[in-house]
Amino acid sequence: MLEFAPICIYPVISSLVSLILLGVPFLFTSNGSTYPEKLSAHECGSDPFGDARSRFDIRFHPVSILPITPDLEVTSFSPWAVSLNKIDLFGSRSMMVFLLISTIGSIHEWKKGALDRE
Repeated sequence: MLEFAPICIYPVISSLVSLILLGVPFLFTSNGSTYPEKLSAHECGSDPFGDARSRFDIRFHPVSILPITPDLEVTSFSPWAVSLNKIDLFGSRSMMVFLLISTIGSIHEWKKGALDRE
């Protein structure tokens, strides 16, 4: 049972650290010094205008999704780069296939003009 002590202690310590980090800001705040405008529905203080359910430009979606692609690629490269001397031919070829598919996708985005800013 002594072998599992660190596993049992870890959730307790992480819960305590989380509760402390969530509770400390309340010690340094006061509710009396906030402006009524800051408590309004629109936090910046200006009155909201227009309908919240109005349509917006569809070009927002590619702009928000495209930066995620390099993050996923780097996340996939990290384990491969760390164990580069331990993987066999299958591991190398599978990463090359991944690189090929990723490159084809990037070229497709570039050709379609998804990376152009207007």
